[in-house]
Amino acid sequence: MATTAASSSGSSSDRKSATSPLMAKPHAHQQRLVSKDGRSLVRSPTYRGRASWLGALRDLWGTWLSLRWRWMVLAFCGSFLLHWLLFAVLWYLLAHANGDLTVDHDNPPPGHTLCVKYVTGFTAAFSFALETQLTIGYGTMYPNADCPTAIALLALQMLLGLMLEAFITGAFMAKFSRPYKRCSGILFSPQAVVCEVEGQCTLMFRVCNLLSRPLVDVCVNAVLYEEREDHTLHQTALDFTLDGLGSRPCPLFLSPLTFLHTLTPDSPLSCVLPPAGQSQFELVVFLSASQEGTGSAYHKRTSYMPDEIQYGRRFSKAMVLHGKAQNNIDTMCYFDTHLCPLSVPNTHTNSLDKEFVVQVNGEGNDKTE
Repeated sequence: MATTAASSSGSSSDRKSATSPLMAKPHAHQQRLVSKDGRSLVRSPTYRGRASWLGALRDLWGTWLSLRWRWMVLAFCGSFLLHWLLFAVLWYLLAHANGDLTVDHDNPPPGHTLCVKYVTGFTAAFSFALETQLTIGYGTMYPNADCPTAIALLALQMLLGLMLEAFITGAFMAKFSRPYKRCSGILFSPQAVVCEVEGQCTLMFRVCNLLSRPLVDVCVNAVLYEEREDHTLHQTALDFTLDGLGSRPCPLFLSPLTFLHTLTPDSPLSCVLPPAGQSQFELVVFLSASQEGTGSAYHKRTSYMPDEIQYGRRFSKAMVLHGKAQNNIDTMCYFDTHLCPLSVPNTHTNSLDKEFVVQVNGEGNDKTE
């Protein structure tokens, strides 16, 4: 079993609540660390003012990728508009400094060298900056090779424009190819179950792959976050096995996979699951895999709270329900469960008698002697 880590909290109750995210107020719903769809619900302390802006600028790439699509598209459009406006102002200032705004471009005075042909105002300067950046081809407006300042400004705009396009294109590709966004077809069972497997109590959850392409090298890791009586948040790694593969990666992810963790006396879950323990905890499960052929990474996670664990139930065999009449759609039942009474006595309690409690489907208790 992996090493257990703990994060200590202060002496005051406010400090404890801030340090331990799982702590819930009396008669309030327990807080989550990870949502069912894998989103992290823990937010780092926010810094206002200058510190916040400096932090965003230091990690500009991460800040850009973390933006929502609506803000990313807005930033995409705004960055190009600002770039065009900036160089429109520069081209206008160049024409003004060279005296091109007050002369006839068809018949310039003798000895006067035009920097940009037919740039006679700010609108024309903006149009010229737009044509230069998008390389759509010059019409009547074009830079004069006899004006070195215009050629230098043209090269500067092209260099900065190429850098901006490369950054934005890379950001869009990175956002499209994020492993989290590719995992919408990987589903975890909404609830975990505890049943008897080969004479031992076992915690199980199921994962199915709805993607049209197979996945390889499937690995599952789990971390138990437990709030102790001293208001510290302990993190303990748990090992899950897959049938006869043990802890080795699954070579091919086709049919639904059921992962198991035996509730031995040494298991951290044996101390927190009822009736042996009543502490607040959250089991976070991480799945990683790669796509066959391209090697693209896939990452998905979910979590299970105490009320999302069913006792005395077991996953049924996956089956396909063929639709009829109007709804001619095949439906796969992946996460159905059926009763599986626990006949193994609970050896982890401190009771001196032989009583044990079996909780079926999280509702009601039947005492057996």
